[in-house]
Amino acid sequence: MQESNSIKNWNEDDRPREKMLQKGAAALTDAELLAILISSGTKERSALDLARDVLGLAGNDLRLMGRLSIPELQKIKGIGEARAITISSALELGRRRQMSEGLERGTIKTSRDAVPILMGLLQDLNHEVFCVVYLNISGKILKHEIISSGGMTATVVDIRMVLKSCLLNNANKIIVGHNHPSGSVKPSEADLSMTRQLRDAGDLMNIKLLDHIIIGGDKYLSMSDEGLI
Repeated sequence: MQESNSIKNWNEDDRPREKMLQKGAAALTDAELLAILISSGTKERSALDLARDVLGLAGNDLRLMGRLSIPELQKIKGIGEARAITISSALELGRRRQMSEGLERGTIKTSRDAVPILMGLLQDLNHEVFCVVYLNISGKILKHEIISSGGMTATVVDIRMVLKSCLLNNANKIIVGHNHPSGSVKPSEADLSMTRQLRDAGDLMNIKLLDHIIIGGDKYLSMSDEGLI
């Protein structure tokens, strides 16, 4: 990196850290925020250059950047293991913050209240995952967990395992969810069939399936809202 290209030689207003102090985080671009995480550049590239490279790897889409693994981030020259771990950690904190919005409610009054939890768990995954939010009779969140993981296009759900977990957690109600890595939220015939089987099996045990929510990137579909349950 040419000495003149070093961020420390830029005008103070153009330096990401100083800009944040003076104008607040909202004034920074995605690349500038990422440059702060990267901290320093290489001999050839500034931290901001590296940040732009990372964003470019994800097509300048923050949602897609959330799917990048540590090895994928390390494909960029100048992003070693430590920097890749720092970026991945920040993305995970963002997901957990999103989940906390749902968990802090403590009680699920509508299916939509569960969406932040499911988004935080599922939206950045490159493979299908099925999860369950367990509720008591008043709608209080007892637990949430991933039940099964699959491939790029499907995951197998053992309904007996779901109901067993309901009994172990003393759950009277559940909301289930899974993701479509493709970004589509349209339920497949397999999704609809499994949902009906889970609903009917739960009814026999006085466990109410409130909803099955499909996550596709930053979109979601509620089978309950669509009249599919």
